[in-house]
Amino acid sequence: MQTKIKLKTQKLIQNPAAKKALTSLKPEKSLWGFAGVILFFIIPEIVAFIWGDEITKFAKEALPANPSGITHYWYEFLVMLFESGGSWINLLLGIALLVWLFF
Repeated sequence: MQTKIKLKTQKLIQNPAAKKALTSLKPEKSLWGFAGVILFFIIPEIVAFIWGDEITKFAKEALPANPSGITHYWYEFLVMLFESGGSWINLLLGIALLVWLFF
């Protein structure tokens, strides 16, 4: 079983389509690539770790005052986004993408 997994992994690594797909995932070496990784992966998780409970509490208190409309969906989105706090996986993914950006 282990040899079968090793063979599949080696075939995947040597596959040109897999290499192309992996390089297409790499962020672009530019200010926009750097800013994108920071803004979409790292900053939201840091905010969730630091102020996630307060943001969730605020949004839950504001939901009954806005029973319908765009603001209701906005507060539901905030609750969904920050309710469980920050994600170490997303934070580590952002850091890995940032490191990968410079190599």
